[in-house]
Amino acid sequence: MHELLILAFGVAAVMAVTTLAARVVGPALLRVEQLLLAGSVAVILFVMAFVCAEVLMRYAFNSPIPGHLESSELLVPVIVFLAISYTQSTHGHVGMDLLVENLSPAARRYATVATLLISIFVCAVLAFFSFKNALQMWRYDDVTMSPPYFHTWPSAAAIPLGYALTALRMFIQVLHLHDPARFPASEPEEGGGFHAAE
Repeated sequence: MHELLILAFGVAAVMAVTTLAARVVGPALLRVEQLLLAGSVAVILFVMAFVCAEVLMRYAFNSPIPGHLESSELLVPVIVFLAISYTQSTHGHVGMDLLVENLSPAARRYATVATLLISIFVCAVLAFFSFKNALQMWRYDDVTMSPPYFHTWPSAAAIPLGYALTALRMFIQVLHLHDPARFPASEPEEGGGFHAAE
């Protein structure tokens, strides 16, 4: 309970600062999201090449690469969570909007804001507790169970980073829906979705 109270104050403080500096935070967040997306793509390409190399080494030379399975598993959260906030900025997440599409534009905007606010809370809680988990892995110097004993904390650290940036992106979207003139959209050009005109 004490931790959730601290989290609530922290989220409120970030929201207040973001509201005051939205014209700076929005574009800066978009640049960070694009950089992390490029990192995610680079990791995908690396994993693809690494798996191909492992298959070649295993079946052509009978010499499998040690730790190939563990390293690939550890890179999956990195791939997903480095790109999750950018996906939110482009409204690329899968959603069920059958009910929302039948609402009036004003009701649709209110429903979207309510959904985003609930999602911000959920992402903040997940970011907080996944950060605690990653920190514990780092303190314990946690490694995989088989050689070459990869450290697990870098993979775990991608999770709170992704959730925190996604919560921040959703709050910027809420601000834009509330007052588009004061809080312009800071999203990639191909993004559609949650705009105040809807």
